[in-house]
Amino acid sequence: MEGADIRIIEKVQSLSDLELAVLICLVADQHCIIETEKEHIPDVQEELKLVAGSVFGLTWAVLECDENTTLDDFGNGILVRADEYEDSNIEHEKKRGQFSSISRSPDPFGTKSPSGFSPLDSERIANVVIARNLNQASSQVQIQALELIRGKRNFTRTAVHTAPKLFLFIALNTSGTPRLAMHLNDQFFISHKHQAEDGLPNMEELQEKERALDDGASMSSVDLMNLTKLTSEVRISSEVRAYLHNIVVFMRLHRAVAGGISALATRHFNTLAHALAPLHGLNYISPSMVALAARKIYPHRIIIAAPENERSMQWGSSLEAVKAVLEGVTVEDVIEEVLESVEVPL
Repeated sequence: MEGADIRIIEKVQSLSDLELAVLICLVADQHCIIETEKEHIPDVQEELKLVAGSVFGLTWAVLECDENTTLDDFGNGILVRADEYEDSNIEHEKKRGQFSSISRSPDPFGTKSPSGFSPLDSERIANVVIARNLNQASSQVQIQALELIRGKRNFTRTAVHTAPKLFLFIALNTSGTPRLAMHLNDQFFISHKHQAEDGLPNMEELQEKERALDDGASMSSVDLMNLTKLTSEVRISSEVRAYLHNIVVFMRLHRAVAGGISALATRHFNTLAHALAPLHGLNYISPSMVALAARKIYPHRIIIAAPENERSMQWGSSLEAVKAVLEGVTVEDVIEEVLESVEVPL
């Protein structure tokens, strides 16, 4: 790798778990689900805002969701004012690495909404939308979120807002709560469970007010473009490709799995495996990266079968025996069992 690429890898090594999740999604042009315990949701939300603004220099918006959230609330909650950051590119370079006290972060990428849609509208969709408790929103709101993710546009009564080129939609949900609507859930690239012991480095540094002017951790648009380019150049051998597809097959055939192993999930699986390689300084995919990708792609997708619907019941299995086998089985158990069952290429 060239010197510039090595410097990017060094930056990546210093990122926290949330920063790394955001980076991977931006490089892959995808979206993610972040889960944490209920009492940690406010702090994780603040951390994500700091990650978006101070580490990546992107605009952000927070959308608070519940069962009473309307489509108008959704449309307004994902917007930021376009005229607040006309000179923000220069300002961001001056203050790079510092935390801003303003409620919106600068946008150095010039991602204003096309003026052709609504000349009177001074707002645009933020680069990073943090949808808190999206799984509690009504089906109409979740469908609107699905349309935004798939079409990168949001239609309101007065305007059509187009998402910027760098766009990330984060569903911040409480662990153990119901999943998102099926099709929306499948559109999310990866899921990550943030544990309290992982820490919130940006929040901690902000509170201590000891962050340096430039600690080298900020990821610029050039860094993102370089990582995207490196990802496109990643190679995968026929043996590793077969390993990846064997994992998919074993997932689908696992007796505890009732669904969730979709074609889109397989494409995301392959995409994530490619995206992980340059983050480790490699231009090829290793089996360990495939296993790591599986642990991030499938946890929010796999549906555990109810004992009465387990496939061996069609062949005369005892319901009590099936209940005993499936008792306590989690999504994580299924993934680990599959990874242990599939032969790893040398």
